[in-house]
Amino acid sequence: MCICVPCAWKVACMSSAPTETNHRSDQTQASGNRASVIDAVRAFGVMLGPSLVLDLYAALSTWAVMSGWVFRHRERLIARLLRPLAILGAVFPWVYAFFIRPWHLRWGATEEDLSKPLPGDELVPDPAIESTRAITVNAPVEEVWSWLAQIGQDRGGFYSYEWLENLAGCKMHNADRIHPKWQNREVGESVFLHPVFGMKASTFEPGQAIVLEGWGAFVVEAVDERATRVILRSRTARGLAMLYDLLGIEIPHFIMERRMLIGIKERAERAAGQKTA
Repeated sequence: MCICVPCAWKVACMSSAPTETNHRSDQTQASGNRASVIDAVRAFGVMLGPSLVLDLYAALSTWAVMSGWVFRHRERLIARLLRPLAILGAVFPWVYAFFIRPWHLRWGATEEDLSKPLPGDELVPDPAIESTRAITVNAPVEEVWSWLAQIGQDRGGFYSYEWLENLAGCKMHNADRIHPKWQNREVGESVFLHPVFGMKASTFEPGQAIVLEGWGAFVVEAVDERATRVILRSRTARGLAMLYDLLGIEIPHFIMERRMLIGIKERAERAAGQKTA
């Protein structure tokens, strides 16, 4: 997985070149599906900006502490003001590596979720990074699948932070009802995350799983007749993709993907409750 997550602004950070597109009757293609430089800069800035600022803060803080700069000039006001911030910034990477990161890479997942093979694992057989996140939805698997089946920028959205996706130029609108015409996809079809960017669906098994190349697997499993387990797994290859993930999109990917799982849960449980009321 060389891009983040859950969401439309993940793809925009990969390239300014368009991917293969599907026929989209509800959107114009007058621009030839080419992303402008402004679109690319906007998407990069929204997605990568906060992470890069945090990376720079941690790096400068570590240098300031390791070199002794913040302790060398104790009488200077600026040194006294910056000392707590520098120490905090130097400690943060260690706290993140040993406490925050292990938690968010397996958010909501059980040991069984982590160990079981899922569709799409074969796309990155020897990952440098793997995240498996999950949630239990109190609704039948058929209900949950209907929401998952219609994901896509030009369909039901991704049920995440719509305002943040639109800040990156995604023109996202999260659906609050099931659309029958959005329930099927062909293998190889692009699932759009941005008006001009999409990921190919390498697997589309109704009632079971969707696998998007570059993101990962979205799997639903029945717990019983009234509950469903939703599992999302992403894998990152070694090399530059790993560095890109670690330094750029790992944190925003978690934030958006967690909200996506919660968004699916809220919609499916509300719909199931209305049907039984």
